[in-house]
Amino acid sequence: MTAGRLARILVAAGLFLFLLWRANPAAVLAAARGANLAWIAAAAGLVLFDRALMAYRWLVLLRAVEPRQRPPLAAVLRVFFVSTFVGTFLPSVGGDVVRAYSLSCYGVDAAQSAASVAIDRVLGVASIAIVGVAGLALAGARFADRGVAATLAVSLAVCAAGALVVFSERAAGLARHAARRLPGARVRHAAESLVDATRRYARHRGGLANVLAGSAGVQLLRIVQAYCLGRALDIAAPFSVYAAFVPLILLIMLLPITINGLGTSQLAFVWFFGQAGVPQPAAFALSVLFVALGVVGNLPGGLLYATSAGAASPGRPK
Repeated sequence: MTAGRLARILVAAGLFLFLLWRANPAAVLAAARGANLAWIAAAAGLVLFDRALMAYRWLVLLRAVEPRQRPPLAAVLRVFFVSTFVGTFLPSVGGDVVRAYSLSCYGVDAAQSAASVAIDRVLGVASIAIVGVAGLALAGARFADRGVAATLAVSLAVCAAGALVVFSERAAGLARHAARRLPGARVRHAAESLVDATRRYARHRGGLANVLAGSAGVQLLRIVQAYCLGRALDIAAPFSVYAAFVPLILLIMLLPITINGLGTSQLAFVWFFGQAGVPQPAAFALSVLFVALGVVGNLPGGLLYATSAGAASPGRPK
């Protein structure tokens, strides 16, 4: 185990246990014990739709790959679902790395594999920020403090920079110039190839718009999932509170400082929902259910992973 991975596990465990202690373990258990299973089942059912949308948007992005290089649909779906499962045990970007590598094992150009995953991630973050802005508008100005505004602004700025590399030759030139200053010939070549592969998406504007819309649909589904879980725990907060806070929580969970957002999700749920008057035990229980729901959504990938044991890559069959 690397020092970085050990540090992330310790941070996740430390945050989780500290927040559990602050919330009172007995009170958290009491909140979870009375959960309404019908609402939890409804949230679990919605996971099927968001995973289907996530897979669909990546399939759209893979249209930029040369037809002769595209793997069969079954292989692509295997790569997607297995990488989501493996990502359960990695920092937020870990599943993306596994997905890009696994796709390249099927003969897809490595730079194009990485570009498809990178664009998918950028559009996903953009959709979270856009839905977050809309959610704050729905909830009202009382939740839109400077920290929230800065988080959304930075997220949109990063996504805008990625869009400039795709659509602006000048921005792409600056990115290539930066790539040439990286240490190591192989690293420089890989970075320049990634910029060139990313530029290919400039010819697929309709597909990018399609993926952005699909990504927004995923974020809306996750807001509804959190709302269902909140109803299961008898949390009285209105839907507008979930619309305002869940996108912000998702952005925090994307930070690659723990494993699968464990710890950071508890911190974010307790902090944000506390602003709406939700007691700490209920907010902590909601955070645990939300993370667990994501794990449930990744289980089909675990079954596929089990059937491809011993393969050259997690997403590649023997």
